[in-house]
Amino acid sequence: MTPTLTLKQLTKTYAGVRALSEVSLRVAPGERVALLGHNGAGKSTLMKIILGLIPHDGGEVVVTGAAPGSATARGNTAYLPENVAFHPALTGVEQIRYYLSLRGENPSQAMALLERVGLHGAAKRRIGTYSKGMRQRVGLAQALIGKPKLLVLDEPTSGLDPVSRRDFYSLLDGLAADGASILLSSHALTEVEARTDRIVILSKGQLVAEGSLAELRRQAALPVTLHVIARDLAAVQAALPDAVLTDGALVLTCSQEAKLAVLTRITGLGDAVADIEVLPPSLEDMYSHFSRRDGQ
Repeated sequence: MTPTLTLKQLTKTYAGVRALSEVSLRVAPGERVALLGHNGAGKSTLMKIILGLIPHDGGEVVVTGAAPGSATARGNTAYLPENVAFHPALTGVEQIRYYLSLRGENPSQAMALLERVGLHGAAKRRIGTYSKGMRQRVGLAQALIGKPKLLVLDEPTSGLDPVSRRDFYSLLDGLAADGASILLSSHALTEVEARTDRIVILSKGQLVAEGSLAELRRQAALPVTLHVIARDLAAVQAALPDAVLTDGALVLTCSQEAKLAVLTRITGLGDAVADIEVLPPSLEDMYSHFSRRDGQ
């Protein structure tokens, strides 16, 4: 399958400082990829190069089979920035009709697009009366114009309430199912943990980790945490001498390889154990691990 986006050894330098250093990445049709990194890691530079807004110094960039910034790439790519800006005097439907006209699309699609992002009821209100979350949804509606093959989303859920965030990711799931590729930058790690296919971590302009959540856990080899609720505290403490009593639970850690052996030992205690909770390392744990591994 031909990738929607291909980066090979991508390099960008500002005033002698490497913003990106030999970054290679592929995004397949229908794939949802989360781009993570600290402020200054190179995420914004990477997205600007993909969008054709700035040139790169070295390497290769192919966007939907064309050069970034070309008519083909621009026609197939949608972008949603963290802070969208629209004319406050226009209504939601007027703004989307305008963008449809700019893209050579039928303006009559405006109401359907606003309905997809949950703004049908506010479509005829002026955007100046909208909340930040509502303006963000207008931005998403304009990003959906023309059925883009690649969506580049920068902190797209900024300002959205929990219900709107859930609806937003459901919409992305549908777009991906239809074949659209999604590159999403976010600091909301708990959101992207379960709603993306692959995670890419940048640090100091370098790609330091890439893979699914399970693959990153194997690469990081961080310990697993177990919380054991005891009926017979003395018996469980005797069997688990390394466990620490915290807030009524016995807490211990072990390596991924030792997890099954430890669980077997705990379940062997029978009725002395009331409950067990297994907590694998979170995406936040792995993000911190990979970002600091190179001295960050």
